[in-house]
Amino acid sequence: MRFLRRTTLCALSAIAVIGTATPATAAAVNPVTASPYLYSWGRTINAVDVMRQTGVKSFTLAFVLSDGGCNPKWDGTQELSSKSALINQIRGAGGEVVPSFGGWSGNKLGDRCGSASALAGAYQKVIDAFRLSAIDIDIENTEFHNPASQDKVLGALKIVKDRNPGVQTVITMGTAKNGPDADGQRLIRRARELGANVDVWTLMPFNFGGGNMVTDTISAVDNLRSRLSSTFGYSTADAYGRSGISSMNGKTDQNETVTAANYTAMRDYARRNHLGRFTFWALNRDFGNCGAAGSNCSGINQGTYEFTRITAGYTG
Repeated sequence: MRFLRRTTLCALSAIAVIGTATPATAAAVNPVTASPYLYSWGRTINAVDVMRQTGVKSFTLAFVLSDGGCNPKWDGTQELSSKSALINQIRGAGGEVVPSFGGWSGNKLGDRCGSASALAGAYQKVIDAFRLSAIDIDIENTEFHNPASQDKVLGALKIVKDRNPGVQTVITMGTAKNGPDADGQRLIRRARELGANVDVWTLMPFNFGGGNMVTDTISAVDNLRSRLSSTFGYSTADAYGRSGISSMNGKTDQNETVTAANYTAMRDYARRNHLGRFTFWALNRDFGNCGAAGSNCSGINQGTYEFTRITAGYTG
């Protein structure tokens, strides 16, 4: 269980925001490439201050969930408009956002919506609310392990892409050291069969239970690249461009350690291969020397926002 990366609590006031609630227009940057996860509980974060201090330009906002039916809300409880001021301020500072749907905990829209078309409608509601240029589907737990839910998600993404050709779609999922596991392999295969046209496939290369986090991450992504090439016919370069890394800073849920040096090595690998996405969970815990790992602390010795600075230097 990814209790550090994917715990859903309801404390939206934990993110400091300033200004009006009117969403800004037009993406200033590609929100997919380098956007650390920013969640709605735990340590208070002022996103605009972080942009000024680190140079990061985009954030992945977690999580959009079901309110019990086929209706999207932040953490399943807060109205979409509750994030308008935050998004407006990030855009006003020259940045952009990509909302993330799903995560480990809570009610998943892919489970609760009755059909792919209904799920696409839920995704579209968020796209329209914030005039988005990208969405991230963090497919875990019941959505990931249930073939029917997988197919609904993929079918919905096809509809979204048909309706919004300019919106990038990202799938983020767990992995084994040697690449996507059986559920991940099915998801990729069904994406081809259903014509989902996913733009970027991002792996969460941690919770392996031990090992070398750099070499294991590279192994997982190299094998993802190979599978994308064999499934869709992409060239090696194109397949790497549709692959991504979503690591975890500091101590993982299984007490592995990702140091800043490890994460820098992952970034250098991503640069060599021009991966489509490089990010981590999460900005709220991008602090060191603060005790045990949790939603507010990485659990290691590191500089404040050190992983965010490394992420900000990634351009694809």
